[in-house]
Amino acid sequence: MNTIRAFIAVELPEAVRQFLYETALSLADRVPAGAVRWVKPGAMHLTLHFLGDTPVDKLPALGAGLDRVVGHRPSFALHLGELGCFPNPRRPRVIWAGVAGTGPALADLKRAVDEMLAPLGWAPENDKPFQAHLTLGRVKHSNQLIQLPWGERLAPRPVPVDAIYLIQSQLRPDGPVYTIRHKAPLAKPAAPQPQ
Repeated sequence: MNTIRAFIAVELPEAVRQFLYETALSLADRVPAGAVRWVKPGAMHLTLHFLGDTPVDKLPALGAGLDRVVGHRPSFALHLGELGCFPNPRRPRVIWAGVAGTGPALADLKRAVDEMLAPLGWAPENDKPFQAHLTLGRVKHSNQLIQLPWGERLAPRPVPVDAIYLIQSQLRPDGPVYTIRHKAPLAKPAAPQPQ
């Protein structure tokens, strides 16, 4: 069976990617050299669901399902939140920037994507609560001491959510290469009515 490695995500504006990369560079000065593999700006995105090995013959159904999920939903904007890590500050493995804002809009979108995927063979990712984040780096060795200002607020840069993407990921020695396989635009927000 012909498969690709794929995920569903929100793409970030170039200005946000550059800001996050500059943030990562400033954090790199505060950790031991080589302790963290920092994410390149082109690889930064807000993942909604990691699909893993995906049969190519399911791509049309995935694209159509994403179109159905977002077609009636108005676009919205998030903003950058705080600096955090998984699983915890004592033994960080993933360093991330949080995203916040718009109440339940992002969680509702994530839930709708998971519900659309279930009949196509992907189980909901409900083993842990969805925590929207943008990965900045991955700690290479768990025994390295990484002390960063966890919880520190980042500049509240806007992160527009006006489309979600089905993205192919090809792993290469110099980093992953991403190819957009489908774009599903959210509806434009309604213009305010004159009073």
